[in-house]
Amino acid sequence: MGEKRPQVVAHRGASADEAEHTLGAYMRALDVGADALECDVRLTADGHLVCVHDRTIRRTTGQAGLVSTMELADLAQLDFASWKNPWNELDDEAPMRDERLDQVLTLETLLETVRDYSASTGRRVELAIETKHPTRYGGLVEKRLVEKLREFDWDGADSPVRVMSFSFTALQRVERLAPDLRLVQLIEHGRNWSLLRTAIGRDWIVAPGIKEIKKHPKLGRKIVDSGRELHVWTVNGEANLQRCLDLGATAVISDKPAQIFQWLAERGL
Repeated sequence: MGEKRPQVVAHRGASADEAEHTLGAYMRALDVGADALECDVRLTADGHLVCVHDRTIRRTTGQAGLVSTMELADLAQLDFASWKNPWNELDDEAPMRDERLDQVLTLETLLETVRDYSASTGRRVELAIETKHPTRYGGLVEKRLVEKLREFDWDGADSPVRVMSFSFTALQRVERLAPDLRLVQLIEHGRNWSLLRTAIGRDWIVAPGIKEIKKHPKLGRKIVDSGRELHVWTVNGEANLQRCLDLGATAVISDKPAQIFQWLAERGL
């Protein structure tokens, strides 16, 4: 079976090189040619969707606080990037950096960035947006997400956006709100597939982690044989990329999109 090049998806942006979920990480991903950008979204206390993975901001800002209890204006005062390269401020020869690249990133800004980039280059870039659960706001996250996508006219079948979640219920909400959006059921534990396969929508994409693909050698093939599209996260090594190619995965989600492209080029893909 001939290999086809999978879509290369930048996980939280080019997060191996830049601080995750910052505008800088996504701009780097666009610069290296990423086909799609992946992000996690959470709701702030005043109702804004922001691109943050953890419930708390301690890991990425060094400060205490829950995203869900903070307002956007408070988050905007924090540095979300210094943790990645803590010695940069000691480099007197480092160029001045635009602070906007390192601040909390709203989903709206990321959508605008992708829209404007695609318009100026003529290159379609997609977005894989994950809603995080559990959350104090429950289904309001999906409701606000679909509302925001509707503002961009990106809630239909031709949308560059697909919505992902480990929560089957969350994806059902999105399906009710925007029936034509592509949905991705994330799989955390391979053993759950036997139950999920009969419950999820017929057209839903399935995305297990690469660790589960390795732990359960038959998992990837079972997903593909069920007629479903296979996406895999988080693929950072060459051997793991080859596993995905062998399975016919149509998307690989990676912290290192530039490296993935290099390995694919070496294979003539």
